[in-house]
Amino acid sequence: MDAVDATVEKLRAHCLSRRALGIQGLARFFRRLDRDRSRSLDSGELQRGLAELGLVLDAAEAEGVCRRWDRDGSGTLDLDEFLRALRPPMSQAREAVIAAAFAKLDRSGDGVVTVDDLRGVYRGCTHPKVRSGEWTEEEVLRRFLDNFDSSEKDGQVTLAEFQDYYSGVSASMDTDEEFVAMMTSAWQL
Repeated sequence: MDAVDATVEKLRAHCLSRRALGIQGLARFFRRLDRDRSRSLDSGELQRGLAELGLVLDAAEAEGVCRRWDRDGSGTLDLDEFLRALRPPMSQAREAVIAAAFAKLDRSGDGVVTVDDLRGVYRGCTHPKVRSGEWTEEEVLRRFLDNFDSSEKDGQVTLAEFQDYYSGVSASMDTDEEFVAMMTSAWQL
């Protein structure tokens, strides 16, 4: 394990010790530090932010972490990629129930969930905002789909995007049994 991996493991352990507030709280905290809304932090911002949380990194450690998640060579850490890396790996049971929920949504079986797929599973016409005339059924289904879509919001959700969404949920749940029960209930599997 190299120095950057050790630093990330230290931060992951810190987050997990805070349970549900850990990684989600860290995401909110980092977004507040990101004053220019670039969705990235430089090594100084990362170092100061983590110090506020009680995790002290020296300059070399902070620079190493930034380099590892620097998407564009700008010298800054990409927040989304970094927060994904902090999540603990999911068990096979969790991955299987996520895949089952995705398969239920993917009515066409093409590996991508669209609004058309959702029409076969959900009736948006019962949503309160559709009933009030504020939204159309199409808008309700699109907004629902957007929850799972990546930051580009292209109206298509892949299994990888769906897994990514539930990886964040999974990080706040202690046991496989709890996670599987939640997914089974939520998706009526």
